[in-house]
Amino acid sequence: MTGFARVEGAESDFSWVWELKSVNARSLDIKLRLPAGMECMETKLKGLLANKLSRGNIFGSLTLNKTIKGQDVTINTPVLEKLINAGKEISATHSIPSPNVDGLLSIRGIIEIREVESEEQRKAIENVSLRELKKAINQLVKRRADEGEHLYSSVVNHLNCIERFIKNACEITSTQRELLQERLMKKIQSLNFENPELSEERLAQEVTILVVKADVQEELDRLSAHIKGARVLLREGSPLGRKLDFLCQEFNREANTICSKSSNLDLTRVGLDLKASIEQMREQVQNIE
Repeated sequence: MTGFARVEGAESDFSWVWELKSVNARSLDIKLRLPAGMECMETKLKGLLANKLSRGNIFGSLTLNKTIKGQDVTINTPVLEKLINAGKEISATHSIPSPNVDGLLSIRGIIEIREVESEEQRKAIENVSLRELKKAINQLVKRRADEGEHLYSSVVNHLNCIERFIKNACEITSTQRELLQERLMKKIQSLNFENPELSEERLAQEVTILVVKADVQEELDRLSAHIKGARVLLREGSPLGRKLDFLCQEFNREANTICSKSSNLDLTRVGLDLKASIEQMREQVQNIE
């Protein structure tokens, strides 16, 4: 979602610069800085951006430099007269000089100078602003797409890595029953029972209970299903950042369960590696629209 675009140009009596900046965000937030007098166009300009972008903090600024063809000067006569009268009263009361005209005219609001802009020029500026913003948006989308290509490869690599960890975990759990049975027998012997009266049937029952408690096959199956789902999303190519973020949360939930159930050091190590890879993938996913 990160990108920058700049478009500039000039017509006969004005020039412009459009700049767009985009950073990562969970939703779409657009802020525009426009020249005075163009505030009425803000909604339309934001609409153009929203049609092309679905996530990110977007900041846009338009700078205009116009050739002034004329100026309209207005004097706020009622306020000026009040100031003159007030000055005379103060001068008479306190025996001080009356304020001069230059001083009064320098007060903000007494003189208003406005650029004279023809309807034709105003329309031309509006049309150019819309046209050039579209160019800037296309440029920004291209920059974000370039970043997306890099992120796509990164996410695919993380999925492949997670898949390898799942395969390792499956290999470890395939010998789970034998390991638990051996561990149970060692524990019984450690209690100094010389002739433990433990039938093979009872031993099998106890081992089965331990296997059920430590079984993580369901979690591994769900992880494999989530990987397939993530790859389907990547092939679709539509905005998928939020969907991938949700899948990362599901990945992490299953990895936490595997670690909590594990009574095998090797499986615990795989679970921790799995969590680390998922977190790295989630950091990348935050940048995807």
